[in-house]
Amino acid sequence: MELISENKVFGGWHKRYKHMSSVNNCEMTFAIFLPEQVTNGEQVPSLYWLSGLTCTDENFMQKAGVFKYASEHGIAIIAPDTSPRGENVADDSDGAYDFGLGAGFYVNATQAPFSLHYNMYEYITKELPALIEANFPVNDKKSISGHSMGGHGALVIGLRNSLDYQSISAFAPIVNPINCPWGQKAFKGYLGDDTATWHEYDATVLMQTSSYDRKLPIKIDQGAADQFLETQLKPENFIEAARVKDFEVDYQNHEGYDHSYFFISSFIGHHIKFHATALK
Repeated sequence: MELISENKVFGGWHKRYKHMSSVNNCEMTFAIFLPEQVTNGEQVPSLYWLSGLTCTDENFMQKAGVFKYASEHGIAIIAPDTSPRGENVADDSDGAYDFGLGAGFYVNATQAPFSLHYNMYEYITKELPALIEANFPVNDKKSISGHSMGGHGALVIGLRNSLDYQSISAFAPIVNPINCPWGQKAFKGYLGDDTATWHEYDATVLMQTSSYDRKLPIKIDQGAADQFLETQLKPENFIEAARVKDFEVDYQNHEGYDHSYFFISSFIGHHIKFHATALK
């Protein structure tokens, strides 16, 4: 593991690292914010943030305004990249933004050539937490959050691994990828025609089939002016599935807000407070 950069912020430290990933068979980059509390010898809980299409580890850390709230509540923030990268890593043949580099969709790919590198589900759930817990002053409590494609990842990972996390939240998540163009393209490319595997990575299907070991608190915020709301995100599908299963979800719809980091930065404080309550 190699330190790329570090900056002091709100009394804590934002650091970027690169390391060789055995599950993705390439070099991966992640960022971590360690709040001031760790300088006093405290071990702090963690929030894993999964970003959306085209993003890297840098977008959320630079644009969301999260450090103030993470400092106040004593939470470490871990922001991995959104896909494997490198000269030998497969990409979309047309260079599209919604598949390949920057668009890993947090699945374990089964289709060549993507199966060699695109194992983001295992990276997020196993390899990266093990690396973080072995090298940084964090305790064993963690939660997960994300935006858009990352919101999809947070919901799927949190539901499928509900004994490992304390809470789940998402901004404008892709909640039903088997029924939207982004998800269908990604799943076809990464997973082939095996629809049973598709269902393992669809939060709405997981909710419908009760594929969780315990009911974690879930918070979702959605902008009503989001340009992708009707075609790609479809939050009503997940909310209805949760209602049928008597699974309470804190869902908030915000008039005038779009899909951007202006939206995320407006409500990130509420999400950190939500997770802080669950992580204590």
